[in-house]
Amino acid sequence: MTNELPIILVAAVALVDSGGRVLIARRPAGKSMAGLWEFPGGKVGDGERPEEALIRELREELGIDITESCLAPFTFASHSYDGFHLLMPLYLCRTWQGTMTPREGQELKWVRPMRLKDYPMLPADEPLIAMLRDFL
Repeated sequence: MTNELPIILVAAVALVDSGGRVLIARRPAGKSMAGLWEFPGGKVGDGERPEEALIRELREELGIDITESCLAPFTFASHSYDGFHLLMPLYLCRTWQGTMTPREGQELKWVRPMRLKDYPMLPADEPLIAMLRDFL
């Protein structure tokens, strides 16, 4: 039996600062699942590679520049929501240029990996917490 749900490809990144903290963003009011926390990223456009999507999304959403060579593939999430199935590669990144600025009304927070579980995350992001905690 097939699922029949469209598959949506989204790329996300765990930005890690020099203190080993991870950046999470709270979805602003007006967006689906507003108030929940997520790793930064966004939809991969037609003909776009996940790495290109992350470079574009981080520039648009956070005002920072990253290079593809700084994106290390880490793991992925596969989660069924109502109406679609999300496939999301997660990258690690420790190097970027510019000052982190929330450009889409989102709240940003640097969190120690052991404390990520204290924040209500999007369902697709939640299983990634244990992997990050164990790795970092």
